Amino acid sequence: MTVAEQLVSLVAPSSVEADQYRALRHTIERLHRDAALQVIAVTSPGAGEGKTVTTLNLAASLAQSPATRVLVIDADLHRPSVGSYLGIDSGRAPGLADVIGSDRPGFGDSIHHVEPFNLSVVLAGEVEAGAYELLNSARMELLLSEARQSFDYVLIDTPPVVPLPDSRLLTRWVDGFLIVVAAHKTPRKALAEALSLVDSAKTIGMVFNGDDRPLSPYSSYYGSYGRREGGQVKP
Repeated sequence: MTVAEQLVSLVAPSSVEADQYRALRHTIERLHRDAALQVIAVTSPGAGEGKTVTTLNLAASLAQSPATRVLVIDADLHRPSVGSYLGIDSGRAPGLADVIGSDRPGFGDSIHHVEPFNLSVVLAGEVEAGAYELLNSARMELLLSEARQSFDYVLIDTPPVVPLPDSRLLTRWVDGFLIVVAAHKTPRKALAEALSLVDSAKTIGMVFNGDDRPLSPYSSYYGSYGRREGGQVKP
């Protein structure tokens, strides 16, 4: 298994870059304690803005606590990439689409344990039916209910929110959304549209990703994150 170098929380957990994900981890852990935040969907206004890398690095940072059970679900059924970043052969076991589309296999059959890391993932699987119908099904609700019982944190990598409605389908079943914004790339109009499409009551905040300013031990890789209130992001 070859893990992508962008997953600094796995390949370089002592690095300055990994420290920035630990700062985000601290925010999520606080919301977990104070507001029972457990199931988190990660999206972005458009494609290529770093949502999958953010999902996996945050999950790996949370999983650095040995007693914490962390699951990542690849629900981007249009362009799945969780398996590629982790170096997992997507044909080795059933994935999300396979579990939703049939009574068998079961949820447990779809879980990959990423060794030697304290991390579990469910890959996208083989998508034969439409992604919208799969994510809108009662089986998806059941799967997430089972995940809540087995894991402390469930992070869901979802498609971009502006061009596709898929991530909005999960609003009923998740506790919050993180919106990943690419520095110097995401248009303001696209960000404004994304914020209008995601339920503001469930918007945890934004992750400002890919700033090209030099990192120091006290600099922030993220521009801001926090719980959004009244249309603003509170860091």
